[in-house]
Amino acid sequence: MADSPVRWGILGTGGIASAFVADLRLTDSGVAVAVGSRSQGSADRFAGEFGIANRHASYSSLVADPDVDVIYVATPHPMHHDNAILALRAGKHVLVEKPFTMNAAEAREIVRVAREHGLFAMEAMWTRFLPHVAIIRDWLAGRVLGDVVTVTADHGQWFAEDAGFRLFAPELGGGALLDLGIYPVSFASMVLGTPSRIVCMSDPAFTGVDAQTSMLFGYGSGAQAVLTCTLRAKSPTRATIVGSDARIEIDGDFYAPAAVTLVPRNGDPVRVASLHEGRGLRHQADEVAGRLAAGDVESPLMPLDETISIMETMDTVQARAQQNARTTT
Repeated sequence: MADSPVRWGILGTGGIASAFVADLRLTDSGVAVAVGSRSQGSADRFAGEFGIANRHASYSSLVADPDVDVIYVATPHPMHHDNAILALRAGKHVLVEKPFTMNAAEAREIVRVAREHGLFAMEAMWTRFLPHVAIIRDWLAGRVLGDVVTVTADHGQWFAEDAGFRLFAPELGGGALLDLGIYPVSFASMVLGTPSRIVCMSDPAFTGVDAQTSMLFGYGSGAQAVLTCTLRAKSPTRATIVGSDARIEIDGDFYAPAAVTLVPRNGDPVRVASLHEGRGLRHQADEVAGRLAAGDVESPLMPLDETISIMETMDTVQARAQQNARTTT
């Protein structure tokens, strides 16, 4: 595998699958060789668009394809658990779209099966692998900021109210937190780890899923994270990391390829421009290929135990938001 491109099987034919395969074409680390859908027509359409040879009318057929090394799970959130385990039990490595699962219990199950089979698994939190985030990690490791005091991040998008649209559909894992909030929660986790205190507030959309959720996380160090997500409006989608000696500002959208600025308490700011090709999804594909070539079964940039911890945090936010909603009604 180190001497040839990783052979990807694409499980699902939605928008994120299309974006991933389009970006995969920008790298020489991998190639999409197969696609699986719940219908032959959908598989054929997708394969025709991207020039994919192997076209499967079921996920079971896809994961059994001997030409495939890794399965990219690109189905809606509630299907991630079953789809990932199906692939792992067929002997395939997996890259699972974010959020990894609907809850921490499902995440732990995927990780258990991956480890039992000695297979690679990773959450497709593509932000972790972007060039500007690599710069941020270097600044943090060098303690350029001093002590981190505050992290802020928001992710808000406007969507027309449509009960059939996946973000409003409970059966498709709808809601702001799981689809949009995962980005700021994961960003805070990367910087500060697992929170020791969680305070949150949430308001429902017309279908009952959360339309807007705000979170305040506290950490043993005394640092705090202030995070928001909403389906009701396009927010600045920016993020900052504030330290005692300097702060980092990420231009919107912070979760996509972006410019980043280091602003010292004393002195001139240092801005690093965003230089990229494609949407930015190629970098996670390169990470998978590199880890497989090295014989690794997970990535230190998005460790499985951290993915579980993030889902535990999301579980707590959802539970407390529901409790607060009951208390105030």
